[in-house]
Order: sequence, then C-alpha cells, then structure tokens
Amino acid sequence: MSTSSIIRKQPSFRLNEDLLVRLQAEAKRHNRSLNNLVESVLLAFVLERPNKTTIAAMKEAESSDSLETLDLNRFRSFVDSL
Repeated sequence: MSTSSIIRKQPSFRLNEDLLVRLQAEAKRHNRSLNNLVESVLLAFVLERPNKTTIAAMKEAESSDSLETLDLNRFRSFVDSL
C-alpha cells in the first residue's frame, strides 16, 4: 500500500484584524479550523484561474458590440419545456 503525505510549511504573515475575526467566524460557522478554511480559499483561488480560451471569450464579450441579447421569457419557456 502506497502512502503519501502532504508536506506543509508554516508561513508567517499578517492579516488585518477585522479580516481575521471574519475568517475565524466563518471557519467556526462551517465547523472548520481557521487553517483549513484559509488553505481551501487560497487553493480555490489558485486552481480556478480561467484558461486561455475562457479569457479570450471574456475579452470578446467585454469588447463586442454585436452580442446577442437573451429574451428571458423565451429562455424560461425553453427551460420549462425540458
């Protein structure tokens, strides 16, 4: 059986006191340690970077004047028909 361990480092950094209080409250609300919450948030931030195709589409959407408009009533009808 192969066992692998995650090597963890203990960095030292400063946080705004109000932010720290909010993070601690959020961790408690989710029954998580502060360390686990912060690590999860940072990991999600790093991993959820859009790829090149998505970035190109976002730039096109921001700069294009010829985007189609969405008729919400037709869209709702379509969703209801599914």
